[in-house]
Amino acid sequence: MSLKPPVSARDHIQGNSDAAIELVEYGDYQCPYCGRAYPIIKLIQQRFGDNLKFVFRKFPLSEIHPQAKKAAVAAEAADKQNKFWQMHDIIFENQQQLHQSALMEYAKLIGLDVEQFKDDLTNDELVKRVEDDLESGLRSGVNGTPGFFINGKKYDDSWDEDSLEAYIKAKITLL
Repeated sequence: MSLKPPVSARDHIQGNSDAAIELVEYGDYQCPYCGRAYPIIKLIQQRFGDNLKFVFRKFPLSEIHPQAKKAAVAAEAADKQNKFWQMHDIIFENQQQLHQSALMEYAKLIGLDVEQFKDDLTNDELVKRVEDDLESGLRSGVNGTPGFFINGKKYDDSWDEDSLEAYIKAKITLL
């Protein structure tokens, strides 16, 4: 399966936008597997540096993770103040505490205008953005989290550190 739609300016991107490797994760902020993948992705980003572009798309599995969608909207609300990645990180680093008051505390910790953030948590446009990511994941064949795509193709192998690193190294060698 391929990534639909492809990565664009609407996405949250870390790293070199012209990198040889594009790693896209569909993730759920409350998912324990995504929580385990988080430090692995950080290590992969460090190891590959400018050779890697990382993209995170929200895929909240609300039926089993009731706080996931609110956390995803919180990340989008932080993005309105240019702090998406700071909120992304603090949410994953505090995954067990995603209720409203915790999200407000995280907003303070990363230096957001808290009143603006609170208003944005109910912004229909931001809710739609989260839903659009979820829909794109479904169209791309994501059926669980974390769901990965490398250079636009679904990655179904193990996402443990060694396997993911070896796969990316092989891809870079082929380019």
